[in-house]
Amino acid sequence: MKYFLSALILMVAPILADSLPIIPKPVQVERNEGSYQLQENLAIRYQSELKREAEILAHGIENTTGIKAKLVDSKLRIALQRPIELKLLAHGDTQEAYNLQVKPSGIRITGSDSAGAFYGIQSLLQLIPLDGTKTIPACSIHDSPRFRWRGMHLDVAHHMFPAKDIKKWIDWLAFHKINTFHWHLTDDQGWRIEIKQFPKLTEVGAYRNSTPPYLDRWGSDNTRYGGFYTQKEIKEIVAYAADRHITVIPEISMPSHVAAALAAYPELGNKDIKDYSPKVHTVWSDSHDGLSPTEPTFQWIDKLIGEVCTLFPSPYIHIGGYDSPITQWKKSKQAQSVIKREGLQNEKELQTYFFNRVSEILSKHQRKLIGGDALTDGQIPANATIMLSRNSTQASNTLEMGHDLILASSAHTNFDHYQNDPAIELSKGSSYECVGGYRPLASVYNFNPIPEPFRGSEKTKHILGCQAQLWTQYMKTWDKVEYQTFPRIAAFSEVVWSPQTTRNYPDFLKRLKPTLARYAKSGINYFDPFNPGTLKTRKGATVETNLPYHRDIPEYAIIGNNRFAFQSKRPAKKGDHFTVHLKQTTKGPITVTTGGKGRKSGSALASGTLEVSSDSQNWTQIAQFENGKATGEAPDGTKHIKITVTADQKKWLTIEEIHFQ
Repeated sequence: MKYFLSALILMVAPILADSLPIIPKPVQVERNEGSYQLQENLAIRYQSELKREAEILAHGIENTTGIKAKLVDSKLRIALQRPIELKLLAHGDTQEAYNLQVKPSGIRITGSDSAGAFYGIQSLLQLIPLDGTKTIPACSIHDSPRFRWRGMHLDVAHHMFPAKDIKKWIDWLAFHKINTFHWHLTDDQGWRIEIKQFPKLTEVGAYRNSTPPYLDRWGSDNTRYGGFYTQKEIKEIVAYAADRHITVIPEISMPSHVAAALAAYPELGNKDIKDYSPKVHTVWSDSHDGLSPTEPTFQWIDKLIGEVCTLFPSPYIHIGGYDSPITQWKKSKQAQSVIKREGLQNEKELQTYFFNRVSEILSKHQRKLIGGDALTDGQIPANATIMLSRNSTQASNTLEMGHDLILASSAHTNFDHYQNDPAIELSKGSSYECVGGYRPLASVYNFNPIPEPFRGSEKTKHILGCQAQLWTQYMKTWDKVEYQTFPRIAAFSEVVWSPQTTRNYPDFLKRLKPTLARYAKSGINYFDPFNPGTLKTRKGATVETNLPYHRDIPEYAIIGNNRFAFQSKRPAKKGDHFTVHLKQTTKGPITVTTGGKGRKSGSALASGTLEVSSDSQNWTQIAQFENGKATGEAPDGTKHIKITVTADQKKWLTIEEIHFQ
């Protein structure tokens, strides 16, 4: 893709890996001799078009060093000593690219456009040491982004957060050269955007009667929860983001994930079905309530979208489109009459009809539709952009059809997943609970958004970029949002900015350390990947086994937490063993429980022995397994406990807990 500033990369020295502590990694870097010293008489000379960028640079320098820079418009012919200059390329042939030159005599940032100059500023600010030396290494940087769409999603429907925190978050998106903020404003659990034409959306839809506590996903705290952003707050956030070259994309979910809207205006739903009584949802599962595909509903959507467009100047509106209320439509005479009237075959085609109607409404308001995986179930609206989170086959099909595509792979970019061993995280407290999944820093960093069959293909021009997701069911506080975001946002920024061929994880980790120091100075509550903590086993015991496993590690059987269990990756075979080595001797009862409910069902040990030893050489059998459980008495001096499989099993093995004194 021609997303590269060719005018700025001629005559450049080879890339020097990890030479400068900049994230995301620039396209090309040359280290030169000498350095630039920041001094009290610092001046920033800027082209008139870059006044706001100059102000942001001055603020960043003052925040880091305490030096207050003088701002000088380049129209004023004033002689300056060793200035920092901000300029625009006369004939930039692309967007968001920049050239940063640091010399002992001065610094110059040349942008292909104002966004490029802004990103050059972000790189320069990362070169200012935090140790007080105020010395910037001489260098030449030529840089441009890999993708046009570098997005970060924030869900405020499940839990919402103060506008001041969102602005702080936007600052850090800009720091990492993220240019799109996908704002998930509505869902079953809450409506968070003020719509003056429909006041009940916030009077009723913005509040739910309870919220599940941590570690009780189907429970209730019996406390009313809610709130919304006023139009004044929204306009301020949109403007604040625009100053930092970030476009805010609102999401108004439909035709599903609308329980909060239907609680306010039930006539918009499938009101002719039995037991129809929509309420703002109080648990984290999706409701089954959806919009009715009738003319009054589309008229409501038209008015709603019209008002949303007055708040968000973005070219796109995201409509959710994760799924549709197929079950309700099957039962609704209204929906069935639309199927008949429009000559449709089934509810899937009705779903396509719905999305096409919404796309027409958006076109009327000069906006483009973005939607999720469900849009690929049928004929995709002609001008729709698809944001895919799950199916790689759908990505390939979408590219083949020539639709623009944004990759939001849940397998790499969902930041609501655990970034550390779940057992270690939950040992810190219940508030560290996540939805599930395991998304460590390396998993984010190693993501290549381009589907393998299309690498090198002309059709990749339809891949606008990539986005990370932050769903907030398990984020009740802003501290938790920061903990889940940082530093994974740093890894993600290199996925969407840096060339695939230059990315190197060990090099990234070296550059990450000074970035973590910047987080710390700013009071960011980040996860430290260099000090992730250790798993505390029962009395410091260790495990040895020949059974293969994936995420459900052997130590889970000896941590004393029944939320976790060891699970083998294949069915157990005769002769397989699971051996626990104790730090200190024990005696008395030993109980082993295998199998379990749900996904662990049927994975109990059907045939096996429980043995103990004082030296790991001579073993004494103290029990056999019956109904997945074994209990025996260990003699004094026991230091080793062994489970041995005595017959092949058809299913994998789950060891829930090994309990000893």
